[in-house]
Formats: sequence, structure tokens, C-alpha cells
Amino acid sequence: MSEASELPKKEKEEVAPEPEEQSDDSSEEEAAGDTEMDFLRNLFSSTLGLGSAEKVLDELTLDGVAHYIKSGKCKNIICMVGAGISTSAGIPDFRSPGTGLYANLQKYNLPYPEAIFQIDYFKKHPEPFFALAKELYPGQFKPTICHYFIKMLKDKGLLRRCYTQNIDTLERVAGLDGEDLIEAHGTFYTSHCVSFCCRKEYNLDWMKEKIFSDDIPHCDKCSSLVKPDIVFFGENLPIRFFTSMKLDFPSCDLLIIMGTSLQVQPFASLVSRVSKSCPRLLFNMEKTGQADPLFGLLGFGGGMDFDSDKAYRDVAYISTCDDGCLALAGLLGWKEELDELVKKEHARIDSQNKKEKVSENKGAAAKASTASATPESKKEE
Repeated sequence: MSEASELPKKEKEEVAPEPEEQSDDSSEEEAAGDTEMDFLRNLFSSTLGLGSAEKVLDELTLDGVAHYIKSGKCKNIICMVGAGISTSAGIPDFRSPGTGLYANLQKYNLPYPEAIFQIDYFKKHPEPFFALAKELYPGQFKPTICHYFIKMLKDKGLLRRCYTQNIDTLERVAGLDGEDLIEAHGTFYTSHCVSFCCRKEYNLDWMKEKIFSDDIPHCDKCSSLVKPDIVFFGENLPIRFFTSMKLDFPSCDLLIIMGTSLQVQPFASLVSRVSKSCPRLLFNMEKTGQADPLFGLLGFGGGMDFDSDKAYRDVAYISTCDDGCLALAGLLGWKEELDELVKKEHARIDSQNKKEKVSENKGAAAKASTASATPESKKEE
């Protein structure tokens, strides 16, 4: 999933502490406290005009960004990504009218669309979530051009970190390691028992088997529900999100934002955490992040300025994420390399899937053969 990856928009619920479900509350509270202090520092710094805002781009265009990358001055790129980088893989986003996930949940008879990602609703009615998970389960889709562009940034030693709202694991499939990623809204990669007293961990294959056999996953230790480690409304974001952003963003010298509406907090606020001189590039189907100046001042996302006379670092390239990455790769002289990487990796995934399908079919045939032979054996006896 993607914005089935980019989890739904309810700011207060996403970060509301829920002590009975968390074992590291003190760490969470400390991180939240530090975050509030950072917001206050940003407020006083901006209000008093403290800090310099050096212009580092020759021009506020994609060419300007490409020239900056090629200059050798850009060595710590952070990517912030949302559902838009996975839609070309066939994974729907949340909010697109008619095609978005929220527009197509009627068959689950939910009280409201967001309920499918509401932790309290899930504990009482897990069936709709797991039915949806079967439709959108990781492993059925291939990474996009955009995913492989991020992998190229890593291979060239330019990627500081990729912060993703997505839970489809396609960043991992494309070759990013856990250390390269901050999965802000969690991941299907692991699952845990929901019981605070148990919390037994399960892997991706275990959960996949349960989902595709239409079994509601229950813990084999305590019989409680088992939930993929994605962040539902009513749950805290991973502690690593808060600790890593404090280390990563002050060092960032280019922020690339791709396929996100920048509406979900606290993820959206990350755009304001880079230095005042750090260029910010947006690949999206529309301009976003241009929130009310007061919210930007307080650190709650937004604050991006693409069009005013005072604009000096923000560049919007309005296109699909794949087209934006191809355009930038072309300007950097990487397009042929990127095309070849996508072609090679997709062929590898197709070959792997084919082998797994053959293996599954053989297993199913053997099982059916055994089942049909059993009555005969009994009859002979």
C-alpha cells in the first residue's frame, strides 16, 4: 500500500500518546519535547531575523538543481516521499477523486473511510483491514522509476536518508536498506502481536500466508490479534522518526520532495527542518507545502515559496514523480544508467516471481494429490 502507503490525515490522532500500547513512552515524550523546543527556536530565529539565507542555486529551475548537484557541493540529499511515487506501480493513493483509496471503500461497510486505519476500530473489526491488505499486499508490485532514482542517489554516495510515508516496502525492494530509510508511517515488513504484555514479532512471509489464506492473524503465543507494523490513527510514530530527523535535517544540502500532499503531520513539518540555505525540490502533480506563513513559522510544515519575489531556494517541477526523476537524471547525465537499472531490476523481479509461482503451483498440486490419494488408501485398508 502507499498513501495506502501515505497514511490518512488526522494530525492529532497520529501523534497522540497511548501509554498502554507503548513500552518506550519516556523516549517518545523526550523526543516530542525536543521537537517542541526546536519549533520554538525556529519561531524566535525567524521572528528576530536570525540566521543567514544564502542562495545556492544559480536559478530556480530543474537545470539549477542539476547544476548544483554536479558542482560537488551537494553531498547529503534527503528524499521525502509519499504515495505519488508508487501510483505508477498500480498502487492507489488516498485522496484522488474517483480512483483514490478512500473513494473505493464502500464494499467494506465502514462507518467512515478512515476507520479502516483506526486502531480502536481495527481491534474490534479487523476483517476490513485484512481484506484490503490482501488487495494491496507488498510483493504484488514492482518499484517505479522514482524508487530506482533514489537507489541511484544511494549508489553515488549522495543519499543521506529517505523519509517515506509509504508502507508498500517498495523502497526496500528497490535496494534501500533499513539504515537508508525512515518509514515514518511504519511498514508491512514486520508485524507484532497487539497485546502489550506479549508483542511477539512476526515476519513478512508469516503475515502474507495468513492474509492470502483469508485467516485473521492471531498470535500463536497469546491468541491476540497480530497487526503489521504500520502506524494507525491512535498510535505513535516510530521513535526513530523523531531521533533521526534531528540528526539528518541540519546536515541536508538538498531536500527532494516527491509525491506527497504535505498534509499529514508531523511528516509535513520536515520541510521546515532543513537550513535556510538548503534548496528544496518538489516533484508532484501540483504545488504543495505552501501553508499559512504562521504555521510554517511554527514548524508545522509548509512555508515553501515557489513564486513570490522573495523566492530563493524552492523549485517545483509539476509532473509525475517518474517524469520528474527522468528529467533530472537526463540533466545529470544519468538517464541511460537509470533506464538500464529499471529494466534489469524489473526483469529480475519478473524472473523471481515466475519461479515462486511455479513452486507454489507444484506445492498445491502435491497437496491436492496427497488429499485425493488418502480416500483410496483408506479404502484399500
